[in-house]
Amino acid sequence: MNILIIDVGSSSIRALLFDYESALISQPIIRRDYQFNSDATCDAHQLRQLVESCVDEILAQSSYPIQTVGMTTFVGNVLGVDDKNKPLTPLYTYAHNQASESAKILINLVDNEAVHQRTGCRIHTAYHPAKLNWLKTIQPDLFSQVAQWVDFATYCYREWFGHGVPCSYSIASWSGLLNRHTNTWDLEWQKLLGLRESHLPHLADYDNIQQGLALPYANRWASLKSIPFYLGIGDGAGANIGSGGVSPNQPVLTVGTTAAMRISTPNMMNIPSPLWSYRIDKNHHLVGGSTNEGGNIFAWAKNTLNLTNGGIEAQLASNTPAPHGLIALPLFNGERSPYFHESARGTIHGITIQTTPLDIIRALLEGVALRLRIILAALNTPSDFILAGGGALHQSPAWAQIFADVLERPLYTFSERETSAYGTFLLIRYGGIPHIPQTNQYDRQFFPRPEHTSYYADLAEKQNLLYQQLYHKG
Repeated sequence: MNILIIDVGSSSIRALLFDYESALISQPIIRRDYQFNSDATCDAHQLRQLVESCVDEILAQSSYPIQTVGMTTFVGNVLGVDDKNKPLTPLYTYAHNQASESAKILINLVDNEAVHQRTGCRIHTAYHPAKLNWLKTIQPDLFSQVAQWVDFATYCYREWFGHGVPCSYSIASWSGLLNRHTNTWDLEWQKLLGLRESHLPHLADYDNIQQGLALPYANRWASLKSIPFYLGIGDGAGANIGSGGVSPNQPVLTVGTTAAMRISTPNMMNIPSPLWSYRIDKNHHLVGGSTNEGGNIFAWAKNTLNLTNGGIEAQLASNTPAPHGLIALPLFNGERSPYFHESARGTIHGITIQTTPLDIIRALLEGVALRLRIILAALNTPSDFILAGGGALHQSPAWAQIFADVLERPLYTFSERETSAYGTFLLIRYGGIPHIPQTNQYDRQFFPRPEHTSYYADLAEKQNLLYQQLYHKG
């Protein structure tokens, strides 16, 4: 028996079958690549068609019986639909940043610390309050026509099963509209944004089963017609569990296009300023911080400096930390964690006539790691090592070692790349977070902690001082 996991990432969609007993992927992964629009929006209908084509293909190819379906998606997305679930707006993603002025207005209208502790989220363009306030301001007629604001997973499920499918606590928690103390939509935000309760979907845990596909999907996916579908799970929650982060004492670093450092915990905690708190399920929180920069910075540097991956990897691997004299703030897309500065921009300070392309790319990779160092310090976890994963680290073991150096803790990286899908499988397979990391079948690569850490401690201080000079924060 198998569990089908639909994984909607920010650059590709995958459909995977996990064997229930062995927890291994039982056949080739079906994949569709795509890109956000230039303004970081998507056409929800077209994206749903890509998802459905992945399901079509995996059903056509597989002879394995499927017993359950789960879904994990990129989060922080919002879509306005009419009363028939027809999209009225684009799908606004977490990366859509046109609401920056709206965020500044909201910051001056509310108690920001109270909002942070109540919802787990800062006021920022990555979250719904700024986006909805922006849309209400610039397109009031369109805003008034929206029957409900939903996420992409809920939109898909309502097409497949009909109206009334709830949104999971996991996905809702990334919106900035969920009261994390009550697991209900936040009343204060509803009042301020002019939303009624009916404008937002009902809420439930991810194990709220949807069963009995509506036409035409009951015919199109006949083998899934009566199979239980679990509600969507945030991709960050899945990645944390899939990487082995099953306790509050175990930080997990994920570096893909962007980067994050997270822990899972059953405890409701006061959230330090650099961090957010989302939900894995009704009883577990995902606490950490995420940056807008990760593998995208590496890709930009290689393209801009006209460098080949193989040559740079060899040079980075053979190059020990040295005082290249550069301080990089790699905030090319603005800043989320740790200080959530909407208009922050990238800076490389200290370039001279002797500066080389290797110096620049190393400074940028160190700069990304230094931002994660601040997040790790705020998490204040006692673990003496970090579990790590993500495509960017798989492509560059040298960067993984830079992370170990900068974070001053050894790293264990997993060769398996489908951690979000795997974590979602585990949550379904075990009915919640496993007590023990179920990652033994994955090869692990070890990156040791450096013997001497004064170099990066000094560089961290210099980066922090530069940030304060530019943005008066810290």
